[in-house]
Amino acid sequence: MQNVINYTKQLEVKATYDVVVAGSGPAGICAAVAAAREGARVALVERYGVVGGNLTAGYVGPILGMVGKGTMRDELVQLLGVPQNDMIGQTGCAHDFEMAKIRLAEFVNHPNIEVYLQTTVTDTVKDGNTIKGLVVTAGQGAFVLLGKVVVDATGDGVVSYLAGAECQKGREDGLMQPVTLEFTISGVDESKGVICIGDVDDVCLGGERFLDYCKRLSLEGELPERLAAVRLHPTTHRGERQVNTTQVNGVDMTRVDHIFKADLELRQQIVTLLDFFHKHLPGYENCRVISSGTTTGVRETRRVMGDYVITAEEMAAGCRFEDVIVHRAEFIVDIHNPEGSGQAEEHIQYCDPYDLPYRCFTPKGVEGLYTAGRCISGTHRAHASYRVMSICMAMGEAVGTAAAMCAEQNCTPRELDVKKLQNRLINKGIELYG
Repeated sequence: MQNVINYTKQLEVKATYDVVVAGSGPAGICAAVAAAREGARVALVERYGVVGGNLTAGYVGPILGMVGKGTMRDELVQLLGVPQNDMIGQTGCAHDFEMAKIRLAEFVNHPNIEVYLQTTVTDTVKDGNTIKGLVVTAGQGAFVLLGKVVVDATGDGVVSYLAGAECQKGREDGLMQPVTLEFTISGVDESKGVICIGDVDDVCLGGERFLDYCKRLSLEGELPERLAAVRLHPTTHRGERQVNTTQVNGVDMTRVDHIFKADLELRQQIVTLLDFFHKHLPGYENCRVISSGTTTGVRETRRVMGDYVITAEEMAAGCRFEDVIVHRAEFIVDIHNPEGSGQAEEHIQYCDPYDLPYRCFTPKGVEGLYTAGRCISGTHRAHASYRVMSICMAMGEAVGTAAAMCAEQNCTPRELDVKKLQNRLINKGIELYG
């Protein structure tokens, strides 16, 4: 059997834009809207039939992490109707995912943006080492979208990989954080039903730390060991919980042969968990599943190596950079165990509010391209902090603004005056210093 074929076909150049954004998750929607508000003509390419990524199709909530004041993160949290703790700014509950599908579609429904739903990136168009646009495929076949600047907000670094950028995956042994399928349950008795936000939560059930209770029952055979870290978040509706517990290890979601098996196992785990809730959690006796993610929740795949590679040690120390474009990002180094349940490290690494420098968003060896979201340039441990949605939103807004400026000034990302970008962000009310 022949393993390779030669395939040649002429493709229509459907349109030319100032900025082409691939991926409409938290980073992508902010990149597209930020660029459009700067006056750029924008294409937003999304492989699913709904915008929002983990905010919608992925069913991920709450919106975790923090960034400095004045970014689109604040705008989106308000748009999605999520209450915040006024002291720390963290969102305490998961948003309404169905309402998010409407509100985020309205958010990107800007006169300067053309949205391409159910459209997949299949290749890049390059001139030497400079990316000029994307080859995409939709129901009408393959076609080309050209752009002065391209933003890779795919999460998996798809555009960067296809453009030949240097990418890394996982830790030194190649293992990545496990995948999860989040789901929502209703029918929880709020007078009894426990809330557990995650591995740092010391909430108790019957005098025993809840996470220790779940671990003990897993050792007694009542729950699979990998599901022992039961995370139960409230939502904006009483009697509901957002469940972030299912887990499959050893999965590379950039490999098509891994995806179906992982998704099937995760959905089977939902049944197992529901039975556990009914039998062992007071207030959960009558709960039922009302919804789940359309796509698997992916914590980690490719990281695109840029002109600077940020480390977790820098983040823990609250690093500052002269070329800062995301300020006061904050979240723990949250490494879900690639080989088992719970956390990968015995002690959770906390971070002081840190900066992300412009150089983390410009892939080495490729021009005309920005990254935004969890695929930016950092180490495996650093990625475990900056991958959360609040920080990704701020990344997208900064990069979208930069991309619009490049198009406006007819310059490349490496030629852009970062000081001018910082001034533009500050003039928008975004905190970058202090």
